[in-house]
Amino acid sequence: MLLGHDLRAAVSDILGGLRLLSDAELPPATRLQLERMRAAGEDMARLIEEGLEIVTDQTVGPLRQTVQLTRLVYDIEMRWSGRAQEKGLRFHVAIAPDVPMVVRLDRIALERVLSNLLSNAVKYTDRGTVRLMLDIEADRLRIAVLDDGPGFPEALSKRLFAPGWRGETSKAGNGLGLFISRDMAQRLDGRIEITNRAEGGACVALSLPVQGLLPPEVAPGQALPDLGRMRVLVAEDSALSQAVISHMLSSMGAHCDTATDGIAALQLLENGSYDLAVIDVEMPRLTGIELVRTLRTSGGRHAQIPVVACTAYVLRANRDAIFAAGADAIVSKPLATIDPLAEAIAQALDRTSKTLPLLDEDTFEALLQITGPEGRRMLLERVIDDLHRVERGLVAGLSERNLKTIRADAHVLISVAGSVGAAPLRALAEDLIDAARDADDAAIELIGKTVLAQTDRLIAHATQRLMHSVEDLQDDA
Repeated sequence: MLLGHDLRAAVSDILGGLRLLSDAELPPATRLQLERMRAAGEDMARLIEEGLEIVTDQTVGPLRQTVQLTRLVYDIEMRWSGRAQEKGLRFHVAIAPDVPMVVRLDRIALERVLSNLLSNAVKYTDRGTVRLMLDIEADRLRIAVLDDGPGFPEALSKRLFAPGWRGETSKAGNGLGLFISRDMAQRLDGRIEITNRAEGGACVALSLPVQGLLPPEVAPGQALPDLGRMRVLVAEDSALSQAVISHMLSSMGAHCDTATDGIAALQLLENGSYDLAVIDVEMPRLTGIELVRTLRTSGGRHAQIPVVACTAYVLRANRDAIFAAGADAIVSKPLATIDPLAEAIAQALDRTSKTLPLLDEDTFEALLQITGPEGRRMLLERVIDDLHRVERGLVAGLSERNLKTIRADAHVLISVAGSVGAAPLRALAEDLIDAARDADDAAIELIGKTVLAQTDRLIAHATQRLMHSVEDLQDDA
């Protein structure tokens, strides 16, 4: 027990010291190493906890916890990009738009699988790229490590997971690490899949069933929002869904009006006064996304109304498009209980953002300040035009697998994203160029989807800023 206390205290001091270090004036290479040390230190802390449980016979089986998947991937990137650079390798990460941002699983088991897979990939790759890719395939979360190494000999790949196999090492294959990974995959209710890539190198993937990974949207027993004296518009073309949502809202104290399509909802919003809108994304005449976008760009009384979007489509790409249009929260249909709707309404009323950071607002604002009030409008229009042109080019290039077009439009996107402070999008565009240069179809597919989703969000953001700029000029006139 004393040893466990001392180990925990020592690791806590190390991590605390790293967090207190200011990296504001450090060169990028030094900042990268600090992040690498911090990520490795946190992994070590979790492994110490697991080891102490085993030693003291306090294990309770796999621990399922809520994990921010994007944060976990970031930590992995910080650890392994430095290791790859030391060997002269490139290290890239790609997350498909439909991958859930938050999951419930055994984080220690997942990190042990990925550490073994990445260690093998870096160890046996002498030049080229190691990639970590996450996507959804046939209702399974697939986390794949791809490398440009020698691949697996056919004889060895057939015996890797055979009963009684305990690991054999060779220059072209991986040994005990894959055996450990298999056990950890079983602990996660998943499986390991091994293939040799047609273009050279190996692909080792952890495949997990999506069902059971998604956490509950709201904790049981959470207090419901008080919507007393609030007037809520429910735009929903299904009479049954209208009745269910209206009943739930009424139980929270709200007075509800209903509309059966987007045009009718827009007319009610133009002629009435509402405090909240619950809008179905899939409606006739005017879709929910078109309705929200119209509200946000109208400059009218409901331009800033809190909006909860209802949708049966929960893929990440759909969520990004809905948020890009201006929704404040999303709730998935069908609504079996009141809690998910209550949570979404609370998020909308608090203006809580559920998307990843898009850009550095200070950089964007500094760019706009240079041009002055009149030039701001022209600059925003040019940014929007450039983004639309790039988006159209990328859509065509990705659908036709025209590598020249993809590289050309991604180069333009790097320039535009860099100018407005959209560093995440710029980095994605750089990764897309690398993938196109390598003619890596898997990377092009995943990175391309993410680039398009982020570009759509940036267009929506710039359009909203343009509308505000126009309003400011009208007020000054």
